[in-house]
Amino acid sequence: MTTSKILMSLTATPLALGLALAAAPALAGPVMDDIKAKDSLICLVSATAPGFSVPDSQGVFQGFNADFCRMAAAAILGDAAKADIRGVGFSDSMKTIVAGEAHMGSRSITRTGTRDADEGMAFVVTTFFDGQGFMVPGALGVTSAAELDKAAICAEDGSTTLLNIADWFAAQGMTYRVENIADKTARLEAFFSGKCDVYASDVTALTADRQLAPVPGDYVILPEVISAEPLTLVARPDQAFEASLFWAFQVMLTADVHGVTSANVDAIVADLAQQPADLQRLFGTDSATTDMAAKLGLPQDWAYQVVKQVGSYGEVFDRHLGAATPFGLDRASTLNAHVADGGLMYPYPIR
Repeated sequence: MTTSKILMSLTATPLALGLALAAAPALAGPVMDDIKAKDSLICLVSATAPGFSVPDSQGVFQGFNADFCRMAAAAILGDAAKADIRGVGFSDSMKTIVAGEAHMGSRSITRTGTRDADEGMAFVVTTFFDGQGFMVPGALGVTSAAELDKAAICAEDGSTTLLNIADWFAAQGMTYRVENIADKTARLEAFFSGKCDVYASDVTALTADRQLAPVPGDYVILPEVISAEPLTLVARPDQAFEASLFWAFQVMLTADVHGVTSANVDAIVADLAQQPADLQRLFGTDSATTDMAAKLGLPQDWAYQVVKQVGSYGEVFDRHLGAATPFGLDRASTLNAHVADGGLMYPYPIR
């Protein structure tokens, strides 16, 4: 090849690449195809987790985790109501996803190395940073986990809880006995009836489960947090589906940073030219999110629909877990606060 031909080849390559990329179709995958064909997104949650997922009087699941099912349906199908939210047990939820009988799970599943290595599941984005703790009857007079030597502990079969307990008690030089009960209702009944001295789970789960006690005030959550539990959305593997979930969550975080909610988003969009560049990229008609929509096969206004139909991250948190709820959680005092407030949450750049 002559020098002139080499130069022509090199200079033509970027143009050819650009044309190829411009002509590339939207990402496609079997999970996204299945969701669109069914016009419904099957999402698994815990059947009994007040604040996170519990059926209302109409049998419709409400709660923090349930709203991320709706986030996914709003982003992909343009309608949060098209989330088919089903309550299942912990172990069954992962088996169901691996078997291809559900599209995703939003039910306090901790992302671990061995789970992430399972080719049947994709851990997409952490929606809540938590840690494992202990709940005891107030009548026991215990104020610290350091006083739990020889305790009988009710815990969940198939979860990370048992390993965390083993590691922590061994490190403290203490012994214990486990009542390993897979069914949550039976496990709570065993604890509330006095069969166990201690109930072990993630701190947020303990906060929710305490509301199921005959007298919630009779039970105390001890101060020790013995593990890191990044609670993560789990999906059937599919690049377009995973990207859609991840970036829909970033939309909620971006809205949170800028104070955009389901109540004021219409006013923000109506005056978009006066808004920060981040919001213009989020809601503009010729913007980063419309470019993403074309590539991922989403509705053009997917970002708007997520915020309008579900809300910002802070809005969802406060609606189900915040100060005005029975849980009274102050987000600013948790790891789920924005980085600027000392937490771990911040939006990835949508641009």
